[in-house]
Amino acid sequence: MLRFKLNNILIHVTGWLLFLMLPVLFLSTGSKQSGAWILLSSPYYWLFCLTYLTLFYFNLWYLIPSFFLKKKRWVYGLFIIILFGFVYFLQPFDKLLVHNPRFQEQMEAIARQQAADSLKAITSHNADSIVHGPGDKSLPFGPLPHQDLRMQLPVAKSNAAASIWQHSSNMDIVSLFLFGIIIALGLSIRTVEQWQTTEQKVIKAEAEKVNAELSFLKAQINPHFLFNTLNNIYMLSIMNSEHTSESIMKLSNIMRYVTDDVTQDFVPLQQDLDCIKNYVDLQRLRLGRKTAVNFEVIGEVTNQKIAPLILMSFVENTFKYGVSKQTDSAISIKISITSDAITFECENAVFERTSTLPDRTGGIGIANTKQRLSHLYPKKHTLNIQEADGVFKVKLILLS
Repeated sequence: MLRFKLNNILIHVTGWLLFLMLPVLFLSTGSKQSGAWILLSSPYYWLFCLTYLTLFYFNLWYLIPSFFLKKKRWVYGLFIIILFGFVYFLQPFDKLLVHNPRFQEQMEAIARQQAADSLKAITSHNADSIVHGPGDKSLPFGPLPHQDLRMQLPVAKSNAAASIWQHSSNMDIVSLFLFGIIIALGLSIRTVEQWQTTEQKVIKAEAEKVNAELSFLKAQINPHFLFNTLNNIYMLSIMNSEHTSESIMKLSNIMRYVTDDVTQDFVPLQQDLDCIKNYVDLQRLRLGRKTAVNFEVIGEVTNQKIAPLILMSFVENTFKYGVSKQTDSAISIKISITSDAITFECENAVFERTSTLPDRTGGIGIANTKQRLSHLYPKKHTLNIQEADGVFKVKLILLS
């Protein structure tokens, strides 16, 4: 992440250096008196630089996140129109060009050339009058160019000393074009960043899903669980119990579900409930009379879907820490289903923890489940975990 931020900063600095060096390259060559230092010391150069720097980052950091990405497009458009009028009035490039020494030298050269041509035309006209005699007193060429030149020079000097906020009647096309590029570039950058952020969230959610599945396989479908379950099934077979084949089928269904059927982000709710029911039934085989298990599903299951193994992690946690061989205990699991929500509640007695047992509220399985909930149910879930008065309770509400 730090490397990405450094690369991003480097790209911004490099891009702005190239952008701000363009006026120096194109406006400070061709004359000894209009070097780069003269241009850099001009207030109109810094007006040009600060205008587009401010517009770019104001658009990138405030306007786009606050309005464009929040679907307030008309407010964003209103701000853009206001900024467009600001650039139209300010004319940063036009002022930089007009007050550039090189441009002024070129204009003076053109003025001197026009004065020389005018003087030559006047001399030719006077000579023609001497040869042919006096005719019409009016000049055929209109006002004398050198007279216009004398009138324009004071105006040019006054413009050079004019205020930065003075507005010319000419339209500064280049400034408006650069404004459009700045706004479009900011939108492009934010759009790409948002797309990358979304992709990263998807990848992270997928990785956390895999971690949750692996954590479940390690915690539940491990040799200890399998050995206990198979041993109980073996005892049922010796006793010729009618539940032997049913227990084998339940264990097979759990293994199939956690290894094959959870490849999607969401699965039918009925599949997840069947997995939980099979898991509870198999756990009952190993529990003695000291532990009472109450598993209840309320409501009608239709076409609801749920993220796989979300509820199972809490069920597993209940059996892992809520059972004691010496003390009577009770485990309660309740799932309520409505058309717009799924409510999961479980509670179990709290026994004395040992140093080898992690925190019930902050274990690896619970932490992975919280992360998956934040990605798969953003602003659509409520999770409440508490431990008080010797009872550990979990209440999870998933909104459709």
